[in-house]
Order: sequence, then C-alpha cells, then structure tokens
Amino acid sequence: MTSTITAAVMPELEGEFEVAQLTLDDPRAGEVQVRMVATGVCHTDMAVRDGWIPTTFPIVLGHEGAGVIERVGDGVTHLEVGDHVVLTVASCGICVDCLSGNPSFCANSYEQNFAGGRPDGTTSLVDAGGHRVTSHFFGQSAFATYANVPTRSVVKVRTDVPLEVLAPLGCGVQTGAGTVLKVLEPRMDSTLVVFGTGAVGMSAILGARVARVRTIVAVDVVAERLELARELGATHTVNARE
Repeated sequence: MTSTITAAVMPELEGEFEVAQLTLDDPRAGEVQVRMVATGVCHTDMAVRDGWIPTTFPIVLGHEGAGVIERVGDGVTHLEVGDHVVLTVASCGICVDCLSGNPSFCANSYEQNFAGGRPDGTTSLVDAGGHRVTSHFFGQSAFATYANVPTRSVVKVRTDVPLEVLAPLGCGVQTGAGTVLKVLEPRMDSTLVVFGTGAVGMSAILGARVARVRTIVAVDVVAERLELARELGATHTVNARE
C-alpha cells in the first residue's frame, strides 16, 4: 500500500526547493516508516545541492529528522508503531568499522547515504508522473511528511522530550560532541580549541564540558555566538575579527 506524501524536492544541481506531492512505497524488510515531526537544516544539505557531494537528482534531502513510527517492515522486532525516534546517518552493519562499533566510519557510507536511493539501487519515491525521485539521503530524506528509514538509522527516544528539540542530535550535535568524545578523547588537563561556534562547534564545546576539559577556547567572528559559547562551557573566547 503506497502513500501520498508532501516533500521539499531539490530538482537539479544548484536548484531551488520545490514542494511537491510524491508517492512513497511500503517500508521494506529492515525498514520503518516514520511520520516526520521535525527536521534540522544542515550545511551538508546545501553542499549536496551545490554538487560538493555527488548524488542523483531530483532528490529529497534532509538528514536531521525526528518523528513517530507509523509502519514497521518485515523482520523489525526492536521497534514498533508509536515509538518516538531520532534519525541519523545510515551504515551497512557488516564492514569492519560497523562491526567494531564505529558506524560513522562505515566503509560503505557513500552507497548508504549519497548514492541515490537504497543500497540495492531502488528508491522509495516517485513523482506525480511516475518518475523516480531519489530517497534515503542519509538513510532518511527527512524533508518530507513521511519517510522509509533503515533501522540502523533509527534511535528510539523517550516520548516526554519534544522531537523538535531532539532532531539536531542526529547530525550536528553528534558530529560536534562525537568528534570530542569519541575521536579526540581529550584528557581533563588538556586544552581544546574550537574554530567556529555554530551548531557543530557549540556541540563540541558541550562535549568538552562533559569530558571535563580544563581549558576550552571558542574562536568565532560573531560576538553573540561567543557569548553563548561561554554560557555553554567555553573558558576562553577569541573574536578572530578583532
């Protein structure tokens, strides 16, 4: 049973978003269908639009999605209808990095997230004329009312936390905090310098605070951002414009 959804479609390289009605297919084995409640807008969405990361157009972008599961595909046992979920980067689950607990370094990351649909080459979306529209961007294509998402991109969350608050955890927050906590792993007596205090940089500062890093330096050219960086845990700030 297919569904009619609304999505923001990027029709071509360096194009403009177009809101359109699309047909979404059934969730496949190992997928769940998520009703989107909120999504962030990340610079990577714009990088794909502008050709910095190659993909197939037209495409539904969006990869900081959060929502509620409405349908469950075959073989899915740990998630159920009604679960609140945050969506994140897709991974294959079978390469060395995935099996060692590092799915962000998945050896098949391009095929899972950017290649133009599911890893088997299919897409879950077609337009009103029956033409293919690329889906499964970052495993989700969250700029839509609904999406079919592989379970490896799905993280179940508590129902008492607003999904619009949790959505950015799927990319921007985990990128910044994960870089500090999972890759740099700074000692408590070290100094960490964060260049750029946007969403990712602020998340890195929060990660450093969690790690109890002694000296956390925030560098930016926007005074208001540096003020917020201090509130979030930076011990020093540098306005590079000055």
